[in-house]
Amino acid sequence: MQRELTLELVRVTEAAALAAGRFVGRGDKEAADRAAVDAMRAVFDTVDLDAEVVIGEGEMDEAPMLYIGERVGAARGPGSERVDLAVDPLEGTNLVAKGGPGAISVLAAAPAGHLLRAPDCYMQKIAVGPEARGKVSLDAPPEENVRRVAEALHKPVEDVTVIMLDRPRHAALVEAVRRAGARIRLISDGDVAAAVATGLEATGIDLMLGTGGAPEGVLAAAALACLGGDFQGRLVPGDEAERRRIEAMGVQPADRLLTLADLVRDGDVIFAATGITKGDLLEGVRYTAQGAFTHSVVMRRLTGTVRFVEAVHHIERKPVLRELMGR
Repeated sequence: MQRELTLELVRVTEAAALAAGRFVGRGDKEAADRAAVDAMRAVFDTVDLDAEVVIGEGEMDEAPMLYIGERVGAARGPGSERVDLAVDPLEGTNLVAKGGPGAISVLAAAPAGHLLRAPDCYMQKIAVGPEARGKVSLDAPPEENVRRVAEALHKPVEDVTVIMLDRPRHAALVEAVRRAGARIRLISDGDVAAAVATGLEATGIDLMLGTGGAPEGVLAAAALACLGGDFQGRLVPGDEAERRRIEAMGVQPADRLLTLADLVRDGDVIFAATGITKGDLLEGVRYTAQGAFTHSVVMRRLTGTVRFVEAVHHIERKPVLRELMGR
């Protein structure tokens, strides 16, 4: 993939964040999500790429989502480089509706055939940073994974911090981690940022566990591939029809263990995210009299580069954004 694509993809997440940011605290998560999707789709179609959404939060008949199989980009002719996309225009719809911390707009791009194709279903997940790469497994008990992470980081178990979604389905997992002696940070939403945090030492997060959305799992795997961390997942079919759909898309059996290499094949991948509301990883959108301020991160696996991008936007000078935001 072209190096210039890294900043072009940041433009896409910035647009989605700017559009969704207008709805922070207004109690309308559907409107916020729709605004993010519309902005992401519109700006994708100004970028010189031929891309297909291979995992996202919608099917073709579930408008306005960027649906699985949708083609976006301004270059769709013969000879154009084909790219796979994983997208979540607004990760944390409830966070935006309530004005909570940590909502982001996020995407990952890789050469065609390099990202897992799967429907929007649940996925069991485990994520760690570079030091614990290859040390953990979804097939191991939580207590064992905590111990392995502690050994890899050369710290006592009591200093290991595990992050997971605060959900009733995680009650047994919480108890297992507590028995191991580790600390737990429970979050209401946003497990992409939580997984990415394991790959950045400054966050203080050592291990992510739990079950969440499959699109978020692929996005997190892409980020950790760039950071040199590790990720494993296992799809959780909701019923027999979903199981058959998963297997028809190439994951056989549907509930097999998926390694980082299964989720993001070897080769280049780009991960980009922009903050909507302030979180541990990114600042949120701030609007000014002249426009707005955004804070983003973009990573590339090929070079290992991680860039944090602060941008000031003059929305009146951007026709696409001006139209989408009614300015």
